[in-house]
Amino acid sequence: VQLQASGGGSVQAGGSLRLSCVASGRTFRDWDMGWFRQAPGKEREFVAAIRWSGGTTVYGDSVKGRCVISRANVKTTVYLQMNSLNPDDTAVYYCATTSRTVYSSLHLASSYDYWGQGTLVTVSS
Repeated sequence: VQLQASGGGSVQAGGSLRLSCVASGRTFRDWDMGWFRQAPGKEREFVAAIRWSGGTTVYGDSVKGRCVISRANVKTTVYLQMNSLNPDDTAVYYCATTSRTVYSSLHLASSYDYWGQGTLVTVSS
């Protein structure tokens, strides 16, 4: 199983970015997908997750209202649209996947089996 994250970059405060994560190595239609981020010197933080059906999403408090997670199962890809970015959003963003968790645990990094390599997002003021 491989997850390839992309779409990171440098943006000014108030700007937007769309991250993508492409999964390969198995069928992912019934796997939940999530995004986490880690800033220098900080712990990994939950950003957003989406259930395998695509109908249920959950967001971390720090991005709620500014980010939208979506998925295209045919393309085994999950997206994270991030708007109104601010310097506090600067971090390495990781995508992850799991087939064994429940909705109430989607925000926990320990719920995920496979992780991508991360993509760096830098927001300047």
